[in-house]
This record gives sequence, C-alpha cells and structure tokens, in this order.
Amino acid sequence: MTSTPDLAAASLVEIASALRSGSQTAIGIAEWAIDNHDRRGEALHAYKTWSPDRLRGDAAAADAAFAAGINLGPLQGIPVSIKDLIGVSGYPTFAGCPRELPEKWQAEGPIVRAIRHQLGVISGKAHTVQFAFGGMGENRHWGPPRNPWDAVDHRSPAGSSSGAGVSLHEGSALLAIGTDTAGSVRMPATVTGCAGIRPTPGRWSIDGIVPLVPSLDTPGPIARSAGDLAFGFAAIDPLLGGDVSSFLGVLAGVDVSDFRIGVCDWYFQNCDPGVAERVHEALAELEKAGARVSSATLPHLDDVTALNDAGGLHIGEFSSFINNEMIDYKDDLDPSVATRLAAAENYTAAEHLRRVRDVANMAATVDAAFGPFDAIVGPTIPITPPKMADIDTPETHLVANTLFVQNTVTVSLLNQCAATIPVGLDDAGMPVGMQIVCRDGFEETALGVALAFEHVLGTPRDRLGPSPMGI
Repeated sequence: MTSTPDLAAASLVEIASALRSGSQTAIGIAEWAIDNHDRRGEALHAYKTWSPDRLRGDAAAADAAFAAGINLGPLQGIPVSIKDLIGVSGYPTFAGCPRELPEKWQAEGPIVRAIRHQLGVISGKAHTVQFAFGGMGENRHWGPPRNPWDAVDHRSPAGSSSGAGVSLHEGSALLAIGTDTAGSVRMPATVTGCAGIRPTPGRWSIDGIVPLVPSLDTPGPIARSAGDLAFGFAAIDPLLGGDVSSFLGVLAGVDVSDFRIGVCDWYFQNCDPGVAERVHEALAELEKAGARVSSATLPHLDDVTALNDAGGLHIGEFSSFINNEMIDYKDDLDPSVATRLAAAENYTAAEHLRRVRDVANMAATVDAAFGPFDAIVGPTIPITPPKMADIDTPETHLVANTLFVQNTVTVSLLNQCAATIPVGLDDAGMPVGMQIVCRDGFEETALGVALAFEHVLGTPRDRLGPSPMGI
C-alpha cells in the first residue's frame, strides 16, 4: 500500500495515487484543508465564500465513488478553489461587488463542470478584484487577501485572482482556478511563489464566467509547482481530455536541452532590486544544465504597452458590459475601478474597432517574429509586490498596476500563451517569477518548458522554502 503523503509538500500525482490506493481519503484531505483554514483563514482572507459543510459533502461523494471502484478522473477528491468570478452551482457569485450578482451567474460553465464531473472537491469561492478590473488585489468592499510571504506588512497578493495563490499557501486548496485578462493568473501565481498558466483565449471556455474583456479573457490554473500545474491543466483541458498520465508521461521525457529559449531584454525594464538578478541567475543554472539560451527581440512590445496605457481593449468591452447588463452595479464600483472606467465616456466604437484591428495585425507580426524559439522568457512581474498601504488611492494604485502588468499584458494583447514559475526571492524577500511565453496554441510547450526548468531549479518549495504565513 502506498504510504500516506505529507499533504503540505506532496505532488498532486502522489496525492492522487494515495487516494486510489486507499492510503489517503478525500475526507481526510478535506479535514486537513478545513483545519488549515481555521488556523490561517482570518489572517490570509483568501475566500469570499467558505463552506466547510459543502467541502465535506463533496469529499464524501468522492470517497463513496472510490469505495465503489469508480474513478471519474484525476481530480477526484482533490480540493480546488474557484475564483469568485466563476459560476459554481449553489455558491453565490459576487465578482468582488458588495452585493451578490443575479442567480444566472451561478451557472456552471465547461471548466467547473469538468471539475465537478470528476468529483473534484470545491473548497470555496476565492476573492477577486471587483469585476476583475485590476492587478493589485485591492477590493474596498471586502478587503484584499494577504500575501503570505510577508508576515509583517500587508503586501499585494496581486489580482484579479487575488485569493487563488493565497488559498494554496493557506493549505485549503491543492489547485486554484482563476481568470487571466491582462495577467490575473500569472501575477497572483508569481507573487505567491506558485506556478500558473494563461491558455490562449478560446482554448478554455469562458462560459459561466463574469466577463471583463471577452476577447482577452480566459480561465487558467494556479498550482504549487510546475508538475502540479501540468497535472491540473491536463485534467481540465478539453483537448487533452483528462488524460493526465499520458500527458505527464510525455513531459517526463523532456530536457532543458530540448528547447530553444530566447531571453528578451525588454521584459527586464523597470525591475526592482533582486528581480532581474534572480531571473538571470536561474537562466545561468539552466544554461549550465544544457539549456540553449540566446537573446531574442520581439516587435510591438512598446506599441501594445502604449495601447494598454490608453485603455487597451478593456475600456470598450468592460464599459459596454457595465453600462448595459450590469448598470445596477455601476454606483457600487470600487474607486480604483471607477477611475479607469471614467475614461470610457468619450470612447467611440470606431476607436475600438481600430484597436482590435491593430492588435490583430501586431499579433500576427509577433507570431512570425518568434523565429526559431520555442519560448521567450523574462521576469513575469518587474516590481516587488507593494504594501497595500502604499497604494490606497486610485492614483497610487494606477501607477503600481501599470508596472505590475508591464510584462503580462503584452502576452494577452498579442494573443500568446504563457506560464510562470518561481525562480527565487527578490531583495525584499518576495517571490520572483520567470514568464515563459509561447505562440498561441502552444500550451503544451509552455508546460513542457516549465517542467523542464523545474527539474533543474527545483520545485517552489525546494527553491523558496515555505512561505512565512503559509503551510
């Protein structure tokens, strides 16, 4: 019989194996998660809706299926937190608002259905920035979660999937599902020392998710390691069909020397102390292990950054949503959201269509310019997560948000996919991420590179140690 794994450190492969061998039970994992939340939940504030009774009920159903010899999928018995922008039947959806959204937003889309059909255990609805419009994790209505890497100061957990990475460090979830429009999976993963991936929009359905910018929105997973990220992605991904064993079997054979890696200097702009250094140190380790690394240049990075600074595609698509379907919620907008929305007052449909055309043309040019590289890398976020007290006005929030999304939003607007893995701690002791950017539709490559890098650099827990306020 397989030994009972240490849930704080074990991989999802090890935990799934223990569940199937009978050395671990879903209810045992659920009680571990509940106990962790009881001890850390008030301090870390990961969840908008936390329901231990529902968690136990899901776990009991998973155990009953195991007892009957029924295996419905790799996530059976695994606790998963869901961003409170994503519909889950029986759970309210607030989308960061002070009032619950209409019942239609509880409807489950394909991503949540894939988890449910496998008897994955829903741990709760994790906090989000209001309507996902912001990268710092701020929410004046409910308060932001706390980044578990600073036990003294309340630092940004990043957003908009602000509770996702925190739920993993709290020990109340083993996988988290967020959404990414301008970086809202990759940024929370980065600042909490986790791994995450933004799929190319369209690969994972946005049905059942409150929209921000439908042309850019995509759900995506956050996990405690690149190995767990590959496990969770394959379990849910509609193209891989839940065949985790085959996918991980393929990835097990990859080596850092199998990939041609480009390093883009543009991503190293505006870095705080220790950020660029940790990424360069990791790249040196990878080169020593056989990685083929050389300099890379991508066109239009300044152009898409300027477009995003002028409101990007957000200003048109979100303003249409809030001014029509959600007009009753407009007066309740967080000031940091309302300030950015105000710029839409004179925004025309003609300007939006022009931006859509420009983005499509730039994306095609960048795709062609990828050349021989399998992936292009740089820091995921150039700056240290700020203290929340230092970004408590709309003006200071906007300045920090602009720097936070500098490297992630280019990926979004250029229709690429990207993963992030932690590579070290900056000079303030906060996690630093390396972004692994690939062409649209090359999620398997991004995950392969991430896992090959992790084999050399070690898992986040190996490389960073446990977070001061986490498990």
